[in-house]
Amino acid sequence: MQIKGIHHVSAITADAKRNYDFYTNVLGMRLVKKTVNQDDTSMYHLFYADEKGSPGTDLTFFEIPRAGQTYPGTHSISTTSLRVKNDQALRFWQERFKQFKVDQDPIEEWENRKILAFRDPEGQRLNLVSDENNVGVKAGIPWDKSGIPEERGITGLGPVHLTVANTVPTKQVLVDILGFKEVGIVNNKLVLETGEGGTGAEVHIEERTDLSREKPGRGSVHHVAFRVEDEEELKQWHERIQNAGFPNSGLVDRFYFKSLYFREPNHILFELATDGPGFATDEEVEHLGESLALPPFLEDQREDIEARLTPLQTSEE
Repeated sequence: MQIKGIHHVSAITADAKRNYDFYTNVLGMRLVKKTVNQDDTSMYHLFYADEKGSPGTDLTFFEIPRAGQTYPGTHSISTTSLRVKNDQALRFWQERFKQFKVDQDPIEEWENRKILAFRDPEGQRLNLVSDENNVGVKAGIPWDKSGIPEERGITGLGPVHLTVANTVPTKQVLVDILGFKEVGIVNNKLVLETGEGGTGAEVHIEERTDLSREKPGRGSVHHVAFRVEDEEELKQWHERIQNAGFPNSGLVDRFYFKSLYFREPNHILFELATDGPGFATDEEVEHLGESLALPPFLEDQREDIEARLTPLQTSEE
């Protein structure tokens, strides 16, 4: 068994329509699945990814319309990274962010890797990370209808940053249970990697004893999911996590993948998710995200569910 890399990151928005506009029109990501939170069907669950919704390219959002402000701190997934092909792509995005008045920082260099930190309209903390010198987990393919030049497009998820008050227990879970390897310290963050390594398979842990615990709201991250091959392997991970004494969800059928959830000692929610069956299970690849997709067990509620959702696009209204 080996964790293959980052599968997806799920965050919170208070405004699905505004969120959709930013991630598709500004960032050029593809909405590959427009569905609802299976645990609360009154809220959207939106999935943005590469052109096919490949595992490891997927940034998702739950809409909680009354979500308050996020107060950053520990016990949190504090920053999500998005991969681009090279350093020149970062310069393209720097200019694009100026055009769209996106809150951004100057390009920085972390070891042999350049990054561009920025925030979405709700303060979601994001990095663009250059794959110029990267080797490891393969990147996705940018959506060719995004309006962004393919050479500059977002190709998937990069390192996920965790902020904790004590690094030790989180590191122990990632290394001793999930099989990550320690590869060094960059910008005061402990870097761990899994699988083939590289930007698509890293977790960065920052210890901050000067911060209080994060109060999550709009613009915060709910959980990070790690890639496992298939359901049989997920069952083996379930057994390992059970034997380690961690309360967990058991296997959960998310229709597009199978999942297992548990919290590590710093209370950050981890998910293990299978690579398949994928987002083309109920829609053709050419038409991903164009209509509201519901798993079979919610299909009989479609009329009621659609009546409670606000259309994302003017053409739908």
